[in-house]
Amino acid sequence: QVQLVESGGGLVQPGESLRLSCAASGSILSVNAMGWYRQAPGKQLEMVASITTNGRTNYADSVKGRFTISRDNAKNTVYLQMNSLKPEDTAVYFCHAGIATRWVPEDNYWGQGTQVTVSS
Repeated sequence: QVQLVESGGGLVQPGESLRLSCAASGSILSVNAMGWYRQAPGKQLEMVASITTNGRTNYADSVKGRFTISRDNAKNTVYLQMNSLKPEDTAVYFCHAGIATRWVPEDNYWGQGTQVTVSS
């Protein structure tokens, strides 16, 4: 079985920073693209950032210049550095990864979600 475990969420004030981590574990052959999504109360799920195995990144317009996604392929881990946080960044953040196992060439996996709250 494969699991994505997230950490790093919490409560911060506007303008502060937070770093999220997501580690994949289990019977993994390879981890392909990884990314972060978020969902605020009453809002649709939003793609925040993604990164390919060779390091190509994409960001939502709302976070460009403030958030940075990175990954450590040796640790099967993806990070999201969030700077200059705003109240509108408040949401549950979900890690996503495309992962190959011995049974399936590639399947989609999701983390359990970690709460990020930006409030004064």
